[in-house]
Amino acid sequence: MTHVLQHVVFPLDRDPDLLPLYADPETWSVVDEQPVRVSSRAHLGNILDRRRARILAGRRVSLGTYFNAFPASYWQHWTPVRDVRLTVRTTGRATLLVYRSNGQGARQRLETREVAGDATSSFDLRLDQYSDGGWIWFDVVADDSNAVLEGAEWTTEQAPIRTGGATLGITTYNKPDYCVGTLGALADAPEALEFIDRILVIDQGTVNVEDEAAYPGVAEALGDKLRIIRQPNLGGSGGFARAMSETLDAGESGFVQLLDDDVRIEPESVRRSIVFGQYASVPTIVGAHMFDLLDRPKLHAWAEVVDEAPFMWRTLNQERMPHDFSVANLRQTPELHARLDADYNGWWMCLIPVETLKAVGLSLPAFIKWDDAEYCLRAGEAGFPTVSVPGVALWHVSWLGKDDSLDWQAYFHARNRIVAALLHSGQPEGGTLLRHSRRVDLKHLMMMQYYPVTLRHRALRDILSGPAHMRAGLATAMPAARKLAAEFPETIIHKDSGVPMRARRGRQVFGRKRTHEFDSPTGMRLRIFTLRTLAAHWLHKPRPENVEHPEVEFAKGDAHWWRVPQFDSALVSAADGSGKNVYTRDRGQYRRLLMDTVLLHRRLRREWSSLAKRYRADAEQLSSQAAWKGTFEGRS
Repeated sequence: MTHVLQHVVFPLDRDPDLLPLYADPETWSVVDEQPVRVSSRAHLGNILDRRRARILAGRRVSLGTYFNAFPASYWQHWTPVRDVRLTVRTTGRATLLVYRSNGQGARQRLETREVAGDATSSFDLRLDQYSDGGWIWFDVVADDSNAVLEGAEWTTEQAPIRTGGATLGITTYNKPDYCVGTLGALADAPEALEFIDRILVIDQGTVNVEDEAAYPGVAEALGDKLRIIRQPNLGGSGGFARAMSETLDAGESGFVQLLDDDVRIEPESVRRSIVFGQYASVPTIVGAHMFDLLDRPKLHAWAEVVDEAPFMWRTLNQERMPHDFSVANLRQTPELHARLDADYNGWWMCLIPVETLKAVGLSLPAFIKWDDAEYCLRAGEAGFPTVSVPGVALWHVSWLGKDDSLDWQAYFHARNRIVAALLHSGQPEGGTLLRHSRRVDLKHLMMMQYYPVTLRHRALRDILSGPAHMRAGLATAMPAARKLAAEFPETIIHKDSGVPMRARRGRQVFGRKRTHEFDSPTGMRLRIFTLRTLAAHWLHKPRPENVEHPEVEFAKGDAHWWRVPQFDSALVSAADGSGKNVYTRDRGQYRRLLMDTVLLHRRLRREWSSLAKRYRADAEQLSSQAAWKGTFEGRS
């Protein structure tokens, strides 16, 4: 029996920004007096439908792209599949060229074949040389008349290890338009629906998905596969835990596929992730990459890890992300050919085997932040790896227009990172985590950002109270954190009402010619700067005129912790450009919060070992299905 691992597909939307992810038409350019082959965007009219594309006479189109090349190294490393067949259907006179790459991105041609008329060409490929990395792809070159790629797929005769489909769980809070868009894309993708047993929408908002105008149509198309579950806002962890629990209770699926609400999906990716999970040598968490929904050729997350010493998440090759595929395609980017192993995958899209749920439980009651990373670390310790698979991706609103370390989410950033470290860090006293946490407080204090520091201290006190606080405060921690914002004028975003706010001394500009003397301090200068600034904020009151009116103005990108503290007050643009915040020095608050920072972090370090034992002892109960059912039923 033939099993399709991956279809060659073209974009659902007629969006020219998307084409570099699917097809690379090639032209010649001249660089340094030498001819160089570069990519150009295809004409949308040559994309005939979801599977078919026209190649103009004399032109060459490469399918060595993010969504259409085959990630051979991941299939070789994580599955027992060794024999793969590429089947390409064409009409017209054309030449097919099949290539492979290695982990360094070096290209090698595997086979060339000329075709004419209605042709079906098959290429048998062996996965035995891709341990460090590498893709396989094909190009189509039209002869003296147009040719058409009628379809192509990557298949194997080997049967999957697991045959169960997936229950897809979407957690949403007041984003009904996005949710209905996702449901509509699934309804129009029978090849993906074939692998989906059930679609659960966990609606935790006040604006219901069922009230969206387009909902009845997609509900009718999806039929009894679709179910809406309403519950109070328990955050992402509460919504996804509900999807996990319902999947276990139903007993019909081999996987649960978690999906965020503010996304646009590629249905083929949903299918590919489930198929990869079915073939994985051991039960494996299969994660998706994340493209920017508002800048669609840009890839933000490839493989994510948690660094042990500071216990902090990051993307591998972070200095090279985001990667813009409209500037450099897959074949031009060697670092995208290496196999990268992940510690965890974000829950914007993540497939979890039922075996994993049964072995390690559900999500922690974390509300948001670190629930995905903690779960994958927990699963990894139990023998269930996480693989972020190339060619499996969606578009998600990126964090470029956000700064959630300054709003109510600061509580969850601080608490959940430390809780995850208490559960999983092997470093004495958490390594450098507490030092880094204290530094975060100091930077906020010097920046006159007292609200996030107050929230972070609330988080530390809750951690010190023991693990029971997590479930007890699951439904109340977020409203309490948001309510607290009213006590801090810095949280007010001053919108442009036609007369923009201005600073007394004008806007501070930091270009190549104008730099601050401490821009940016390192080594001994950093220590001297920090001590002087902390002392100055402790000793000196701000000038009255600077309290009454902002002293200076900063663009968001210039408002660094080593610049803003030199002033009594600052007008700073909001991260999303919607307005401005005013930060004003408050000596009383600063002194109190600085003392709290020192004392709380000192106590955490002193009690780290005993706290780690308490949290680890309660970890199974915190994430158990029985405990979560009590929460869903309002019993905790």
